[in-house]
Amino acid sequence: MASPRIYCGVRLGPGAQFALSDEAANHIAKALRLAAGDSLVVFDGRGGEYEAVILRVDRGRVDVKTGAFRDVERESPVEAGLVQGLPEADKMDWILQKAVELGVAWVQPVVCDRSVVRLSGERAARRQAHWQRVMIAACEQCGRNRVPELKPTAAFRDWAAMAGDARRWMLMPGAEEPLAAQPPPDGPVQLLVGPEGGLSEREIDIALTIGFKPLTLGPRILRTETAPLAALAAMQTLWGDFRG
Repeated sequence: MASPRIYCGVRLGPGAQFALSDEAANHIAKALRLAAGDSLVVFDGRGGEYEAVILRVDRGRVDVKTGAFRDVERESPVEAGLVQGLPEADKMDWILQKAVELGVAWVQPVVCDRSVVRLSGERAARRQAHWQRVMIAACEQCGRNRVPELKPTAAFRDWAAMAGDARRWMLMPGAEEPLAAQPPPDGPVQLLVGPEGGLSEREIDIALTIGFKPLTLGPRILRTETAPLAALAAMQTLWGDFRG
């Protein structure tokens, strides 16, 4: 059985001794029921991972010590960022979890005209922290040693004003060109996906103005939680590490 992987929010080095976060300690002690002397793998999100051993488990506290560093990278050769129209309920958790597993480089949540959920202030901060934990847990599970960036939630127009430089693709039902017909990207890609109900005409016009190219994934209309994952999987198959 593979050793459990735990993200640590501190800079690691060989021979470091420290206590795991309360959440990680609870997972190690209560869910996995590990004890002193058991092995695990720890990483700090900056690349590579460390062998580690549990020194002590006591009253919710878990102390560990790092061993050898392993220069292991599991990042995708396709640098794809996801601009996701904010969906309702727990769909964003699913999208973030699976997008991390599929190699996404970063995620930008955007509040669109047809977004049911509206976030601001303290509620937005709580959601942001929750989504960050979802992405970290996905890295722990899938073996990634670099945590993708989660950008702060922004209104569509505000995001469009600072979209940045990259090849820009917009998934849109009825578009003439399929994603699979595009040449291999020679740099970063931004993938734009609307919420339930899709992007509004106003948002499509803005996206076209700032250089987004409409692409289709086929004749069927995919849900907002299906489309980005299908696109990322297709990109990994066409140009990424699904090819072996």
